[in-house]
Amino acid sequence: MRHAVVLAGGSGTRLWPASRRALPKQLLPLGPGDEPLIVAAVRRARAIAGERVVIVTADSQVEATRAVVPDVELIAEPMARNTAAAIGLAAATIAAVDPDAMLIVLPADQHVADEAELTRLLEAAIAAAGDDAIGTVGITPTRAETGYGYLEVADRLPGAMPVVRFVEKPDRATAEEYLASGRFLWNAGIFVVSARGLLAELDARLPATGAAVRAIAAGGDAAALYAPLPSISIDHGVMEHAARVVTVAAPASLGWDDVGSWAALPAIRGADANGNTLGGEVIVIDGRGNLVLSDDDTLIATVGLSDLVVVKSGNALIVIRKDQAQDVRKIVDALSARGLARYL
Repeated sequence: MRHAVVLAGGSGTRLWPASRRALPKQLLPLGPGDEPLIVAAVRRARAIAGERVVIVTADSQVEATRAVVPDVELIAEPMARNTAAAIGLAAATIAAVDPDAMLIVLPADQHVADEAELTRLLEAAIAAAGDDAIGTVGITPTRAETGYGYLEVADRLPGAMPVVRFVEKPDRATAEEYLASGRFLWNAGIFVVSARGLLAELDARLPATGAAVRAIAAGGDAAALYAPLPSISIDHGVMEHAARVVTVAAPASLGWDDVGSWAALPAIRGADANGNTLGGEVIVIDGRGNLVLSDDDTLIATVGLSDLVVVKSGNALIVIRKDQAQDVRKIVDALSARGLARYL
């Protein structure tokens, strides 16, 4: 049977100050109509797997996650060990009751405009993967994006294509080359694989992780077993070494975005005639292309300013140029270095 695994353990540092450790971006009302991103992710998961949906989240986020999606089974990680361990834990837990399970892995913090098209693409990926491969959904790039990883294919073909290699986030010049070549897709982190196949890959590539997640699923001490595991992504730990990975190309019209920074919000939430995306008690005069949000009755007013991100959330306010939105994580790093946990 199909089982959807929604990954929801991230911290979303690039959307600080709204996204915090206890309430990360997937739980925030960032989607259209103020829908939390995780609610949309669960809806997409149910479209392909019915009610067989689990969410993998951090132990510290269980209560907050359950408050947003109360009717979904949760698997709690005792500590963060990146996506290889998180997906492995889900695979072992599901395989304990359904050894023949097919897993559909979906991040909780993405936006997809055409959800019916994503379901169709996932069906194609499942068919292409079969029992012996990993199937992915790659996104046709629309720009030379430096904030995403890429999948390289030998040729762009209709249907499923073998993945030649996984590529990390490139610099600007390399991203331009990728876009011009037509052989690269954005890596959306969306994939399908049998639980048995995923666990076998872990046993071969990350044996300590494979053994630990099986032991936890059998009732072992999760914290003790999880703590010594390497923190490594599924891409680095498994995908880059797997014998057969195939992908189906999603058209740009899918409307996919990983909501990786504040700069993504205008495309998701819309903008006014001056290109401003506003929320809360906000006044913008003689300004264009701004994102200005206030989460309470604090008034934010700007005059003669353009292409800025201004966000008031909780006990913090950020003002940054939109083209530097990816650098918000530097603020989070600085707060951590200074021991200012009350802002995190």
